[in-house]
Amino acid sequence: MPDKEPINQNQKTTLISVELDPDSITRTTRDIDHERKIAIYDLLRENYFTLPDHDVGPYTLLIAMEGSRLVLHIGDRDKNPITSIILALGPFRSMINQYFMICDSYYESIKMATPNRIETIDMARRALHNEGAELLQERLKGKVKCDNLTARRLFTLICALHWKGRCS
Repeated sequence: MPDKEPINQNQKTTLISVELDPDSITRTTRDIDHERKIAIYDLLRENYFTLPDHDVGPYTLLIAMEGSRLVLHIGDRDKNPITSIILALGPFRSMINQYFMICDSYYESIKMATPNRIETIDMARRALHNEGAELLQERLKGKVKCDNLTARRLFTLICALHWKGRCS
């Protein structure tokens, strides 16, 4: 993927670095790894992300799993810690499992299904992805402001981390 300038030019409301904690990822599939790389690339290219009570952007983000919790380590341009946000994964569990089942169906269908079947599965996948983004925005309310597109890409990354639990 070629390097491109971020679309969001307001550096105070932009993520400039997004990483997944390597200790939070054990095994993955090629499809999940691909989704994760695309989500990070797209997220860095275009995002809206800010902390309501901090005017220190741009931001860096390290996403980790600690037990059954999602941890968002947010830092400044130089990765100096600003805050960490801890979210219980319970509210996301069912949605993440459904998302993986639909993604599995989608990847299987693109091998041999009709275009109509692929489109139907993809529409369901997108709808579930939108629900995940809305739930994430709701859970981050008052802690982080982000737009729907940014939340969708963050949900993809949360799913990529959650894969660890499915493989264990």
